[in-house]
Amino acid sequence: MDIAVIPNETRLGAYLKRRRTALDPAALGLTSTRRRTPGLRREEVAQRASISTTWYTWLEQGRGGAPSAAVLDRIATALLLTDAEREHAFLLGLGRPPDVRYQAAAAVSPRLQRVLDAFEYSPAIVRTMMWDVVAWNRAAARLLTDYSLLPPAQRNIVRLIFTNPHTRARQVDWEAVARFVVAVFRADAARLGSTPAVDAFVDEMRRTSPEFEAFWRDSTVRNWGEGVKQLRHGDGVLSFDYSAFTVDGRPDLGMIVYNPATPADTQRIRALLALET
Repeated sequence: MDIAVIPNETRLGAYLKRRRTALDPAALGLTSTRRRTPGLRREEVAQRASISTTWYTWLEQGRGGAPSAAVLDRIATALLLTDAEREHAFLLGLGRPPDVRYQAAAAVSPRLQRVLDAFEYSPAIVRTMMWDVVAWNRAAARLLTDYSLLPPAQRNIVRLIFTNPHTRARQVDWEAVARFVVAVFRADAARLGSTPAVDAFVDEMRRTSPEFEAFWRDSTVRNWGEGVKQLRHGDGVLSFDYSAFTVDGRPDLGMIVYNPATPADTQRIRALLALET
């Protein structure tokens, strides 16, 4: 049978069975003796996932229908699935990737940092879905914000836009920028779900900034995508074309690259960076 016409329930069940039989019981503190087949028993997976053995058996056999996202997530944890394997299970069983998990801000890999550093005249940053900036290049430090001078808790784009007078003054059209920031952040917050960290941050911003409160109540939702960014710098304005990307394997991280919009902008940026050498 062509895999394209195999029901999703059957494909998910076959995949879960393969992952179950690939596990080493001893690595999980289980006895490896008196087993007729390799891997974990179905009842062991069911117990680890807090579901009934009968229902898990039906799931492997493609008989029980699609599981809920919460149950499939518990099964993925019980089977020690990697993030890529977990996403594959969700695509097979539910036809969509899993929700993004909230992760506290952490340093990026050296390889990803080298990607940022390769953009000599283009400011580039990596942010979390809570909009904490966790990595940046030299051009970003010079032209956007020198995040190294800020405590980690203050390296947040939303907080800077609404509470930092210097950041606000550099926006050519602050209100348009602020509305855009809130609309995109709302979409990211929804992807993260209602977690204590997200709820606490939103509550803090609504108390701190009446403008954030007003824009948040507006309920507009947008994506980063690509567009034009303008910043006041010295006596003039710098223009950038920006593009946003999700970091493969880390859906909680996004990279934003701001390319000089014109040759004149490139020349000005080159001169500004030369002042630091």
